[in-house]
Amino acid sequence: MPHASAPSLIRVEQRGAVYLEAKFRVNGRQVKRRIGPAWEERGPSGLWRPRSGRLPDGYFDERRAHAAAAQLVADHLAEAADTERAARERVARRVTFREVAYGYLRWLADVKAAKPSTIKGHGYLLAEPGRPHKRGKRRSAGHIMAAIGDTPAIEVTARDVEGILESTRRTGVTGRTVNEYRALVSAVYGYGMKASTFGLPSNPATHADKRREPHRKRLLFFVPEEVEALARTLAAGLHRADPDGGRAARREDRQDAEIVRLAAYAGLRQGELLALRWRDIEFAGQVLTISRAVSLGTETTTKSGRVRRVPLPDQAAAALERVSRRVEFTAPDELVFCSALGRHLNGSALRRRFKCARDAVGLRPLRFHDLRHTYGSILAAAGVDLVTIQAAMGHSALATTTRYLHARPANEQAARFTRAFEPTTSEPLHA
Repeated sequence: MPHASAPSLIRVEQRGAVYLEAKFRVNGRQVKRRIGPAWEERGPSGLWRPRSGRLPDGYFDERRAHAAAAQLVADHLAEAADTERAARERVARRVTFREVAYGYLRWLADVKAAKPSTIKGHGYLLAEPGRPHKRGKRRSAGHIMAAIGDTPAIEVTARDVEGILESTRRTGVTGRTVNEYRALVSAVYGYGMKASTFGLPSNPATHADKRREPHRKRLLFFVPEEVEALARTLAAGLHRADPDGGRAARREDRQDAEIVRLAAYAGLRQGELLALRWRDIEFAGQVLTISRAVSLGTETTTKSGRVRRVPLPDQAAAALERVSRRVEFTAPDELVFCSALGRHLNGSALRRRFKCARDAVGLRPLRFHDLRHTYGSILAAAGVDLVTIQAAMGHSALATTTRYLHARPANEQAARFTRAFEPTTSEPLHA
């Protein structure tokens, strides 16, 4: 938006009369505008002085001149704003949605330093119809680009966005996934309105209706006996076609077993486990400092962006102590869980080995991330308060932590309710 300095008054003598002018700057450029003749006369000394009598229309004293100068500045700003708006619209009418969307992805990476997984997820939804991206086992159908990729961004309407959401819904996805598409289109337009390169005037996605999202399913989690069975299977290599796969495989299997234990007994996300270094562990104080995570092979901040300290129970400390017995890669700056060359593990390969071990044991088809849910659920079932669990797990909002309340036994809660309704005195009360 254009900005202006406060105006100042100057006097200009011309043909035996004095005129008042306003001088100010707009966006750093000096502007002069004539206000009108001053209600002044020349005195005996030859200097100009205010005249006496009523101020006639068309003449200006200082008070009237200052008011006029302020109006001139306001008019000039409005004119400059209209000019800028027209220029932005001329630019915007030549810019397609695709150009704005790709600019948004670059801005996310270069300015906002978004996590690689976030950029990949947005790229999946913004995939081109002929070159769909893959996310897990699913391929993007390219709904957004197929519908509005070549359309000038300024011409996209709320109806167009509704069409994208409806075509997405018809593929059988949940309302939550449909709302992801809506949120992304809205974010692209939010960037396009803010970026001077595009100057989009409005965001059509804000007028498209959100879909109703299904209630979150009850969290499923392992019990400690299942965690240990899973770890023993990994350590013994029973998930492999050839359990005796050689020295490197045996090292990897033993390490995988301890990763599973630490995920379940310390509640770390997979990316946090892969970024953990020996300097982050205080065995004496039984605490972990979690400040980093690995996203698509790149170290970044944690999901919340904050550093947290996680209590280290004996079960998790024992797992780390066993890993520390190896003969290499135990220096403070080296990774706790690493490849044979001391580098970051491949998260996808780790999840595949986890699934093979899970199936070999015959456990329920839970995900690697459900090891983290195991941590929160077991703590909640043991009566640990939600604020403590929230801090240990690094949740930004307490509402996320409340999902673990389901693990508390109903009979225990009923007993607490019963005690709450017990009378405080043995004497009955009479009206």
